[in-house]
Amino acid sequence: MSKESIRGIAIRTIGLEADAIRGLGALLSDDFERVVTALLHLKGRLVISGVGKSALIAQKIVATLNSTGTPSIFLHAADAIHGDLGMVQPDDMVMLISKSGHSPEIKWLVPLIKNFGNTLIGMVGNRDSFLAAQSDLVLDTTVDQEACPNNLAPTTSTTAQLVMGDAIAVCLMELRGFTGEDFAKFHPGGTLGKKLYLRVSDLYVQNERPSVQPDSTLKEVILEISHKRLGVTAVLGPEGLLAGVITDGDLRRMLEKTVSLEGILARDIMTGQPKTVGPDALAVEALDRMRTYDISQLIVTDEDGRYLGVLQLHDLVREGLI
Repeated sequence: MSKESIRGIAIRTIGLEADAIRGLGALLSDDFERVVTALLHLKGRLVISGVGKSALIAQKIVATLNSTGTPSIFLHAADAIHGDLGMVQPDDMVMLISKSGHSPEIKWLVPLIKNFGNTLIGMVGNRDSFLAAQSDLVLDTTVDQEACPNNLAPTTSTTAQLVMGDAIAVCLMELRGFTGEDFAKFHPGGTLGKKLYLRVSDLYVQNERPSVQPDSTLKEVILEISHKRLGVTAVLGPEGLLAGVITDGDLRRMLEKTVSLEGILARDIMTGQPKTVGPDALAVEALDRMRTYDISQLIVTDEDGRYLGVLQLHDLVREGLI
């Protein structure tokens, strides 16, 4: 098979699934709004269940809802009828996901849920199915055909289920005014979490705090940069206010231009008005600032311009932000 044929199959598959997703909007009914409203005021959890590929989609929707502020748990339909149904509590809502709505496990599970008295949401690809008929609220994820050449393997249908779950999650996020700070509470680990909560104050305090005075000698400047091992030193004026900064690069450029080193002071070398960052800024914001100005250090200052320390590009690399 040629590369063009392989690419053509992929394009056809993507097109089929994209068309199905575009058609979902027309399938949204008042029940969708009722589902979102009920979840917004839910005292318990949303229990989501399914079998086969639908069970995998259920797990992803649970993960998305939990990470965006809607308590949810996954219950495999087969396990539910063998003891795990006990995890369903009186204040919970239950969502069953199924393409056909006629799966044996679903037919077993629906009467039990109804007997418990929990609100039952059916996310189903067949409006004429057992599940649709028995559900209190129905989310229609009907698709015309699977992307599978035999129209059998769950492909387009599971994509539709996934997108319907995302639509619910995003609606709830916007109705709750869910912010980046809220998101960070549920994602404290990994790079994503660090981008959302890690601040400059968490990093610069681990570094040395090199500083010299404007009238410090060249030798004193070199020794301070060398001893503190940050490749930079702040130049401080009265009351600890930042007057300027001297980097390794500043020293090299000075040596290229100067014949005699006698009498050279910090004020003669320093760069006035250096790039700074506040301690409360997000670390990722500091990274953007470094990239914008193509620098590897930022001087940390308070609101009054007093010198606090140095943030290095290496600090951000160490935290996995790059």
